[in-house]
Amino acid sequence: MLQTRVGYTGGRSDRPTYQSVCSGTTGHAEAVEVVYDLRQVSYQHILDVYFALHDPRSDRTHHGGQYRSAVFFHTPEQEAVAKATRDRLQAALGRPLATQIVPASTFWMAEEYHQNYYNKHRFGICPR
Repeated sequence: MLQTRVGYTGGRSDRPTYQSVCSGTTGHAEAVEVVYDLRQVSYQHILDVYFALHDPRSDRTHHGGQYRSAVFFHTPEQEAVAKATRDRLQAALGRPLATQIVPASTFWMAEEYHQNYYNKHRFGICPR
């Protein structure tokens, strides 16, 4: 990985803030933008880690959907890999996943206090 940053995407408003996203009115999801070098890590590996770190069966659309499970793709190739990964997991689990696979839209960087949150707070990662 070259860089990660947290922010908001997939919504209807410009320059969302944590407070506006939490209101449930913007339609944004809290997201992580990952910048990576394909010579060092594959998109498939990033997806595998993503799906292993949370429960993609959980429909976390409460609170306006900001915590929903979603993959925001940038290219048709990424879309195909993401859908194939989701389909493989659905078959293995025997039930549909709640994970959305949708085109990427503008990524709005979250406030500084959200960046590198785990290292700043050290109390754990998202529960499964």
